[in-house]
Amino acid sequence: MNAHMNSMHRWRMNSCNATFSRGKCSKRPRKVSRGGGKFMSSEKGMDPALLDDIIRRLIDVKNLKPGKNAQLSESEIKQLCATSKEIFLQQPNLLELEAPIKICGDVHGQYSDLLRLFDYGGYPPQSNYLFLGDYVDRGKQSLETICLLLAYKIKYPENFFLLRGNHECASVNRIYGFYDECKRRFSVKLWKTFTDCFNCLPVAALIDEKILCMHGGLSPELNKLDQIVNLNRPTDVPDTGLLCDLLWSDPSNEAQGWAMNDRGVSYTFGPDKVSEFLEKHDLDLICRAHQVVEDGYEFFADRQLVTIFSAPNYCGEFDNAGAMMSVDDTLMCSFQILKPARKLLGASTNTKSGFKSLRGW
Repeated sequence: MNAHMNSMHRWRMNSCNATFSRGKCSKRPRKVSRGGGKFMSSEKGMDPALLDDIIRRLIDVKNLKPGKNAQLSESEIKQLCATSKEIFLQQPNLLELEAPIKICGDVHGQYSDLLRLFDYGGYPPQSNYLFLGDYVDRGKQSLETICLLLAYKIKYPENFFLLRGNHECASVNRIYGFYDECKRRFSVKLWKTFTDCFNCLPVAALIDEKILCMHGGLSPELNKLDQIVNLNRPTDVPDTGLLCDLLWSDPSNEAQGWAMNDRGVSYTFGPDKVSEFLEKHDLDLICRAHQVVEDGYEFFADRQLVTIFSAPNYCGEFDNAGAMMSVDDTLMCSFQILKPARKLLGASTNTKSGFKSLRGW
């Protein structure tokens, strides 16, 4: 086991107050059929040798001095966007996946930490992955981060999955760093190309019909899961409504039911709404990201919801850990913890207070 990561917690979800096990499942997430057709072949529309070389160059960054960028051309990056966009649109808005799979939360351009996650969890296709959004902004290497993720999506479309986060939206990443990085290193036109790609990302995933995953959370408008399937793409993120809530809402212990969100966007929902939703849809767990949590993961509503955040030492300001949740083929869940880099360097390990209220904008 990597010295900088630890399996901190292992548990099995319960269904109807009994231990829940679905028996032996496929080692590959199954092809999605709800609302979508066949998957695109893994490297259609892009030269396989070029794709492999792009992945190699991106991974080789870890052998360079810290902060060094991958050597990619604007044309190559546009190919990644165009090819992955086609795959996203061929797969439905609500992905139906099977365990085993590893789930990661916000990465926010912290490319070296993304590589640390793969070092521990296994580089694709060794492991299946689901990322919950917020790939860009805040960190210094959003381009490397999103390019590697898109490259893996193209290479392994049936094993590697990306959901949309609230930062995969032009009005947000225009402000929080990604626009400036694209403009500084390449062009504004490239940023617009990414915007077109982000507008095609799926927004939720259902694992073995028991774990519902999204970036933000629940919505008062969400009555049937088919509503997610039927959301139109490509689309920008609206200011209100179901899509907005799936990317922006937050759980809150401060009140039952629905309340206005302090972010000024969407809602908060209480433990009662989590329980009601799970019971209505015969689910065991909601898995989401979107908020900084001190240990990289945090339970809510009597372990009926879990928040996963995968960017340790977020923004270089907080001593939070990052986490990755592994779901095995019996739906046993375990958490691997990525310690803050500043702790690895022997810096102070004192944590800032108030993690539970921090917002991962």
